[in-house]
Amino acid sequence: MTNANAEQIEYWNGPGGERFARHQQFIDYGLGLITDAALEKAAPVQGAVALDIGCGCADTTIRLREMVGEHGAVMGVDVSQPMLRIARARAHSAGLEIRFAEADAATFNFQPVFDLVFSRFGVMFFADPVAAFANIHRALKPEGRLFFVCWRAADENAWSAIPFEAAREFLPPMEKGDPDAPGPYAFADGGRVGRILEQAGFHDVRVEKLDSVMRMGSSLDAAAENALSLGPVARASSGADEKTLTVVRERIRAALAQYETPDGIAAPAACWLASAAR
Repeated sequence: MTNANAEQIEYWNGPGGERFARHQQFIDYGLGLITDAALEKAAPVQGAVALDIGCGCADTTIRLREMVGEHGAVMGVDVSQPMLRIARARAHSAGLEIRFAEADAATFNFQPVFDLVFSRFGVMFFADPVAAFANIHRALKPEGRLFFVCWRAADENAWSAIPFEAAREFLPPMEKGDPDAPGPYAFADGGRVGRILEQAGFHDVRVEKLDSVMRMGSSLDAAAENALSLGPVARASSGADEKTLTVVRERIRAALAQYETPDGIAAPAACWLASAAR
C-alpha cells in the first residue's frame, strides 16, 4: 500500500468497493453507452496487448479481451479486492484468459509491454496524478497509446446532480472540498487533464468532450433506488432513517421524471475522452 493513496485503497476495499461490487450489473448497464463510445475511440486491434486501469468488476477488461482476439492479451489492475473477486469469476465464467493484479497503478512496476492503456472512470483517484501517469507511461511500448474516459464537472452530470439537488434539504450538509482532490470529479477541468498528461511525459494529448447518458433504471422506482445506492446521494444518506429515505426516494423519483423514455430513465452524462501517445 502506498502512503499517498492509502485512503483511496482503504475506501475501495471497504464499503465503497463492496457497494460497487454489489451493484456491478447496474453499473455496467448504466455506463453502457459511455463504455461503447470509449472503446470505439480506443479501437484496440487484433493481437494487441492492453492494460485496463481501475478495471473494477471487469466489464471493460472482458470487452477489451474479446476485441484483441486470441492472439492478444489483457491485464486488469485495481486496488479493490471485492471487485477483483467478481472480475476473476466473470472472466473464468466467460472462458477468457485475463491476468488480474490487485495493485496501485500509481506505483506498480509495469513492464513496457502494452500497446494500449485504457480506463473507464478509474484514473481520477490518484493523490499525485502526475507521478501516477508517469508510472503508467512506463507501461507502454514506444508506439503505445493511452485512452481513458472521466467525468466532467458535477453540475454538468444530471444523472448525479439532479438526484442530489432533489434530496439536499433532507440530508446532512456535505463539506466542499478541494475540487482537484482524488474523487469522481477530480478531472472535471479538461485543461488540467491535458497538463497532467503532458507533465507525465505523454505527447499528442487530446481531451475531447463526450456527451452521453447514464441509464439509471428501467423505471422511475428503479432509478430512484439506484440513485440512493450509488453516487453523492448514497454517501450523504448513509445513516438516514427510513422516514427520511422514503421522502428522499419520492423527491428523486419526481425529479427524474423529465428523463423518462420508452426504454427507461436516461439522464445526461458529461465526460472527457482523453487520449495520448507515449
